[in-house]
Amino acid sequence: MKAYVFPGQGSQYSGMGKDLYDLYPVAREMFENANQILGYRITDIMFNGTPESLQQTHVTQPAVFIHSVIAEKVQTIDVPDMVAGHSLGEYSALVACGALSFEDALRLVAKRAAAMQKACDLQPSTMAAVLGLPDDVVEEVCDQVKGEIVVAANFNCPGQVVISGSIDGIDQACQLLREKGAKRALKLNVGGAFHSPLMQPAAEELKRAILDTHFSAPQCPIYQNVNAYPQSDPDAIRENLVAQLTATVRWTQTVRNMIQDGATEFHEFGPGTVLRGLIKKIDDSVAIY
Repeated sequence: MKAYVFPGQGSQYSGMGKDLYDLYPVAREMFENANQILGYRITDIMFNGTPESLQQTHVTQPAVFIHSVIAEKVQTIDVPDMVAGHSLGEYSALVACGALSFEDALRLVAKRAAAMQKACDLQPSTMAAVLGLPDDVVEEVCDQVKGEIVVAANFNCPGQVVISGSIDGIDQACQLLREKGAKRALKLNVGGAFHSPLMQPAAEELKRAILDTHFSAPQCPIYQNVNAYPQSDPDAIRENLVAQLTATVRWTQTVRNMIQDGATEFHEFGPGTVLRGLIKKIDDSVAIY
């Protein structure tokens, strides 16, 4: 069985999508449609912008989404057996399985990015990558930090967890994790504490937009971040999408569940090769393209 997967924020690079724009008329049409929806030429930033300009959340999220959806559109004619996306990539996956239109999903992604930026501005916060410890040990350490918000934000693959929270909380947690034997516990250069309770204001703002958006029944199951299980009910998909902003991205569990349910090959669509590397570490027996 064939699984399509889509990356999230952090996979962007200068020049992304230019080859698709030049080669495929349908891609050119979709890029120009995206420019109109957003009200500015995001293609100029994607194709020619500096890495710094692409790192701005309000640009990064729509850029990665647009690239991912268009890459899947021009390279496939099949309907996958299942789909999933890492964080932001879940919106690309929803387009790939027919639950959302490209246009509606792009509008939601733009609102998501703006809402997350606002939440970041409300309280300085950050994230850190932790390497070399089991998931449960990382969670235990996060619970040991008192008086600060610190949670496990991304279970990316065995031995690789990202934690999220207040700046003081992350500093404390990193020290404790090193004492527990972490090979690395380093703060990331991100705008805020994504996938933590500090994103609650963004979740409340995005919820209204999601409830106002039409969702169709997907053509195949989508494995969602919040619980790693397949979902086909539009109302449940909506709820999980709202919860995603404050909940943990369970990528390790998602990939394992997809394999358990029959996935034998994974196809990553979008900028970079981050997910291919993670999937190989989760289970190197499956084919990855």
